[in-house]
Amino acid sequence: MTKLKIYSYKNCGTCKKALKFLDENSVAYDIVDITLTPPSEKELMNVLDGMDGNIKKLFNTSGQVYRSEGYSERLKSMSDDEAIADLSQKGKLVKRPLVVHEGTGICGFKEEAWLEFLDLK
Repeated sequence: MTKLKIYSYKNCGTCKKALKFLDENSVAYDIVDITLTPPSEKELMNVLDGMDGNIKKLFNTSGQVYRSEGYSERLKSMSDDEAIADLSQKGKLVKRPLVVHEGTGICGFKEEAWLEFLDLK
């Protein structure tokens, strides 16, 4: 398996759990600080495809940016393209960790989903 690209934030507890999981399963990865370098629109579209096309799954709905900028209401009238554009500009708006691998991806960390995504079952 080629290395995963994982967008992470050093102070994120969920990211720390995900990295520990990857280490325990001997999965190679490169970390990108999501706050300094958000994922590209293309990467986000690939992850969206892997998340059943539900744009809300890409948003960090408990994050400060999501709440302070009113995204719970804004998303109701935004197109997927508009939402992807915002996500690609505001790393803290993106649900973490976000993994990009071979044209697909996953975000958030649920061990069962990651086991399946990484074909570790």
